[in-house]
Amino acid sequence: MRLELPPEPVYFVNRDDELERAVRAVTEWRGRSRPLVLSLSGPVGLGKTELAGLLARTLIASHSFPDGVLSVDLDDFRVDGVLDPGDVLSQLLTSLDVAPDQVQAPYAARCRQYWNRTSAAKLVLLLDNARYASEVVPLLPASGDSVVIVTSHGPLHDLEAGAAVDLALPPLEEQAAAELFELIARDHRLSADPVTARAVVRLCDGLPAALHVAGRWVRAHRLRPLSRILADLRAELDEKGVSGVEHIWDTAYADLSRSAALLYRLLPHHPGETFTLHSATALSGLGPDACEDALEELDRAGLLDLRLLSLTEAGQLRLPGPQRGHALRRSRRDAAEGEVGEAQVRLLRWFVRQAQLADRFAAGRRLTVVDLFAPVPGAPDVPLEDPETVADADVRTERAERAARWLAEERHVLFGCSRLAHGRGMDTEVVALSEPVWTHALDHPHQSEVTELFRRTVDSAVRHGGNAGWLVRTRCQLARPLWEAGELSEAEDQLNAAMSACRLLADSERDRKLAASAVEHRGMLKGARGEWSAALADFTASRDLHRAIPNPYGVLLQTYRMGEANAKAGDLEAAHALLREAHAGFVAKNRERLIGRSAFALAGVLHRLGRTAEARELYEQSLARADRRRSGFDRARVHDALAELDTAEGNPADAEEHRTAARALRRRNGLA
Repeated sequence: MRLELPPEPVYFVNRDDELERAVRAVTEWRGRSRPLVLSLSGPVGLGKTELAGLLARTLIASHSFPDGVLSVDLDDFRVDGVLDPGDVLSQLLTSLDVAPDQVQAPYAARCRQYWNRTSAAKLVLLLDNARYASEVVPLLPASGDSVVIVTSHGPLHDLEAGAAVDLALPPLEEQAAAELFELIARDHRLSADPVTARAVVRLCDGLPAALHVAGRWVRAHRLRPLSRILADLRAELDEKGVSGVEHIWDTAYADLSRSAALLYRLLPHHPGETFTLHSATALSGLGPDACEDALEELDRAGLLDLRLLSLTEAGQLRLPGPQRGHALRRSRRDAAEGEVGEAQVRLLRWFVRQAQLADRFAAGRRLTVVDLFAPVPGAPDVPLEDPETVADADVRTERAERAARWLAEERHVLFGCSRLAHGRGMDTEVVALSEPVWTHALDHPHQSEVTELFRRTVDSAVRHGGNAGWLVRTRCQLARPLWEAGELSEAEDQLNAAMSACRLLADSERDRKLAASAVEHRGMLKGARGEWSAALADFTASRDLHRAIPNPYGVLLQTYRMGEANAKAGDLEAAHALLREAHAGFVAKNRERLIGRSAFALAGVLHRLGRTAEARELYEQSLARADRRRSGFDRARVHDALAELDTAEGNPADAEEHRTAARALRRRNGLA
């Protein structure tokens, strides 16, 4: 059972009424095709996220939800405050075991895929930090047997009446607040001086977040009498004059060490909504050990939650929006001259290097137009490992997949770095960042941010004006998502501009590869239009250019594209010869994805030529490769092809087994 939940909070009191109402509502719910929504609302600091997690665990224990708990923090999917629901749906489909290459591209199709996948589900979905009901509605499972728990700072009035239970959280009553404070502080001074202890509790206004900070304050000052702690807290609050939870954060910030305070001031300037231990080290310039100490100090002070570290591959952390705002205000008041700018430039150059390494490890060495950035002093690289340094195929695959996962998890930071670098006029960094995005987009197409990033990269290349290779490469990069989105005319404009820029290229090996790549992209656009004869001419010309360099891998890739184009055009003998040559070359070079796909393409041609025994062997090889790569898309289409082959050979039982397997794969991915 999948449980996408952080560890339970160590201390949690009260909220029994809300838990009882929620469980009763679930027990009495009789929905058919829509889930019950439990809406937890209230200001920051009331413990909504912790209560939502506890409620999810309670429901799993008391009711039947065999599909487990899925959890999404919507703030992680915001770009400049705007939520991309398509990106959230992609994450949910992935959590539902839909392979990334099977996630539908158009938003409407992705919604239908999600509804298909959840129509018979029995799960709990936790949506944290919703701002509007309109953000929640597209993410509702299509099942009356599921429950959705939503947290928000205010009530979501637009959720459909009768299908939502509003559980507005008030501040803790004084007795419950005192109980929580005692659990956190665990100090004899509270019972020795109950009047002062009660005064500290009242100072926190019933906010669990404030009580946690006050409790940690007591634990951090073991020698001070409670009366002095209260006086110090009150003096700090009176001096700052900020109401609500912010004055508690101000007090905690004032007690931080110099290093921890520096890190806290810099974190809101980190691109994207999340950061990691490694990126915080680069941002702060403190070095690994000092940065670890600072993060732990922020955790102890209640200004950061390190429990989130274990939930992602990259180990992502975040400051919630209101607290991020507080840290930003502290930065504006306290940051030294140039402190923020220097930190951002340091982080940008560090992140470019990490993304370049992840790109190389995930996709192998290939054509790029910006050399690998140098290491940033005091900021070690992320511990990704180079697949090319080992011979074992399984280890190589695992290392490549881990690098690809890192790129996927850090994509929003990558997008944020691109925006920041472009705004600072750092054109080299903008162009360098486009290459890892290119690798990520090949497996995760149709993200709106990808197209915008490539537009920004073209703008940087044009603004720089002194590198023809950048102009060619970035316009080709932008053309592909354009034609995939059906914007064929604009894609053609970009490729025409790329071909014009080719006239400015020199005669270096890199420039000649760029010219060949531009011709290949022009052929791919023609293929997208169904003009396969014209596409074949471009692939042939591109292969000739690669041969002249010479670039053996480029020759192989164009041979493969020529084979597919010939197959589409109906010249099966030519397609067979080309695909056989390409497949053998990919095997020799150990190019995992292209081995499987070229085997599939070659098998299709052999089947059409009546050479079914050879076709079957290649289909089975392709299926084994797809299983190894966990590619649901490739596995389903190979099963379809084998079913067709068995039907032609008079094996209906075997054909039905393959059809059943293909249907199961598509059902699992919400496509049937």
